Amino acid sequence: MTALSLNPARTALLVMDYQPGIVARAPGADALLARMARVIAQARGLGIHVGYVRVAFEDADYDRIPPSNKGFSALAGARPMNAADPATAVHPAVAPEPGDVVVRKTRVGAFSTTDLDAQLRGRGVDTLLLAGISTSGVVLSTLRDAADRDYRLFVIADCCADPDPQVHEVLTAKVFPRQADVITSNDFAARDGQ
Repeated sequence: MTALSLNPARTALLVMDYQPGIVARAPGADALLARMARVIAQARGLGIHVGYVRVAFEDADYDRIPPSNKGFSALAGARPMNAADPATAVHPAVAPEPGDVVVRKTRVGAFSTTDLDAQLRGRGVDTLLLAGISTSGVVLSTLRDAADRDYRLFVIADCCADPDPQVHEVLTAKVFPRQADVITSNDFAARDGQ
């Protein structure tokens, strides 16, 4: 494990796509939610900023999806994940508190369709702890973008989940370590006790 030396005032925990409609499809959802809730509580106790990213669409968002977007063009016709649907809210087990950063996105990564970077920079954040569903979706996209924005990065591997456990393992063991330190919720808890 990498030594977890964090400046809480300059660190944010990003809880990404932890929404009822997404969590329900994650392997081991109850245990995943329990780990995430514990990490959030520990982060708050340390004074670490907590941010939430959720994917949800308003009518105009669907209309802006071009046919060339392979991943999202099917959504434009079916119109799932509507912003008014409770399934797109942050899961109540890990809900935001007043003062937390909360953004709504309309693509895979946390930055491209939000003002997340500006909000984090405005708080002086230069270090991110990433957790999300799915590992091959929001976590991968956000990690790549955040690395290009020069954030110091940690991925909390057991607070991430993917429909394909093999893909999760390859990403957390072989791909993510090129740009981030990969830790577990227990590693974070051990840091909490320091």
